[in-house]
Formats: sequence, structure tokens, C-alpha cells
Amino acid sequence: MELRQIQYFIEVAKREHMTEAADALHVAQSAVSRQIVNLEAELGIDLFIREGRNIRLTPIGKMFLDKMEQAMDVIEQSRREIEEHLDPEKGTVRVGFPSSLAAHLLPTVISAFRKKHPKVKFQLHQDSYHSLIDSVVTGQIDMALLGPLPLEERRVKSEIMFLENLVALVPSTHELVGKPSITLADLRSDAFILSPKGYILRDIVVKACKQHGFEPLVSFEGKDIDAIKGLVSAGLGVTLLPEITLVDSLPRSTIKIRIDEPKVTRTVGVIIPRDRDLLPTELLFYNFVKNFFDTLSGYQQ
Repeated sequence: MELRQIQYFIEVAKREHMTEAADALHVAQSAVSRQIVNLEAELGIDLFIREGRNIRLTPIGKMFLDKMEQAMDVIEQSRREIEEHLDPEKGTVRVGFPSSLAAHLLPTVISAFRKKHPKVKFQLHQDSYHSLIDSVVTGQIDMALLGPLPLEERRVKSEIMFLENLVALVPSTHELVGKPSITLADLRSDAFILSPKGYILRDIVVKACKQHGFEPLVSFEGKDIDAIKGLVSAGLGVTLLPEITLVDSLPRSTIKIRIDEPKVTRTVGVIIPRDRDLLPTELLFYNFVKNFFDTLSGYQQ
């Protein structure tokens, strides 16, 4: 069994299409077909069911795919480990992040890191909160910047970098515009624009409102920060957002107002897997991130 056969098999299995797999691998379709036939002959079993131009995995093929993906992960991990032990300054770090940290925090951290370590490469993965946690646990990414940190999640280690306030974002025509700060109860009668159910930012806002005696009336939902900002800008409601998402600029026709009672906050930091050690380049970036906010003005541990 050759490594190339395994690579071809995984690509065909994921796409269930010889031509598409060949295009993705940048080889001729005949080469892919030949390697699959040779692999099946060596194993003595069919891995695919052929139905005209279509193919799909047999039950034993699905089991084989799962094992081969695990094997390729081990091979890739070993390759990276060797390369990074030879020179941590030339390794790769796979970092995940949610949309709320994409515009300001992540670019700021990586830009500062690359000034000291210009040859380190990054693979960046934007995803939802719970998917990022799962990706760290399964090894699809090395670490993730998150807010809030999953402090009760035992599968990862969490490092708090700072505590961040959520602020109200309201249309510029709102009756509260002009006040330096408000209470959460001042928004009791407003229509809210929040993330869909299951999103962590929605959970934070709803919990804070309930603790203050009311449940927010959700009129519209946006799956990412920019969508929520746009709906507020259109005058369709108010929202609460992490202050860092409004650092560079406010959306047109909106006003940011501080909330003093109660303070609505979230922890922001980095998570890493609990059951494996970081590779040298990963550790280099992780230690940098931990120390970065000690010297960045405007934030406190």
C-alpha cells in the first residue's frame, strides 16, 4: 500500500467522483482510477460501489476511509513536528477564530507576532463558537481565539487574556442617543437584533436581560457581526455587541452607548487541546499571545 494510493482514495471517497478527484489532485483521471483499482486488488475487497458514472463507498470503504484519514493526520503531524524541531521559526500555526474577533483582535495579534517571527506561516479558520472548540479537540486546528472562553469545557485548556464589555448599538435616531451611558432596562421595550439561537453572543445577551428582569424581544437575526450591524444601521432594532467589534469604526447611522447597569461582559482568550503538547512553532505563538495583552494598552487581564 503506497501513500499516493491512500491520498487518491481519500480524495475520491470525499467527492464520490473520479473526475472531480482527479481535478483536485491535478492528475489524469486514468491515474486515479488505476491507483484505486490497484488498492482494491491489494486489499482483496471493493471499496466503492460503481453505478454508471457515479461511485459511492461500500460499508467497508467507509471504515477504511475513517482509518486512513486518521493515518494521514498522524503522518502530517509527524512531518510538521520534524520540520518545526529543526526550525520553529519556519513552522505553521493553524488558528481558529469567530467573526467577533476577525476584524481587529486577530489581525492585531498576528501582525505583532510576524514582526518578530516573519517566517512563521498561518492557516486561519473562521467558524462558529462550538465548531471551533471541536476543531481544537480533534486536531483540525492547533488553537482558537474565543470570547467567551469555555471555562467549563474539560477537553481544552483556556487562557484568559482580558475581560471585555458589551455595549449597546442603536440607530442614530434612537431616543437614548446623547446619553453617555444607559442601563440595560432602558432597552426593555426595544426590538433586539441578535444572533440565531445556539450562538454564544445571543446566549450572553439573553442571559443578561433575564437577570435584569426581562426577556429581549428579538425582531431580526444575523449570523455574523456585520449582518447584525447592518440591520441596526437600517433602523430595525438595537443590539449588544462586544466593544472590540466596533473599534475601527461605527456603521453608518448608528451610535454606541456604554451600559453601566449591569455591566455585560465576556472573557476573551485562547484555547488549546488538553490531551496533546503543542509543537514548537505552535508553542511560540501561544506564549506570544499569552504575553501580548500584558503590554497592550486598554486591556486588563
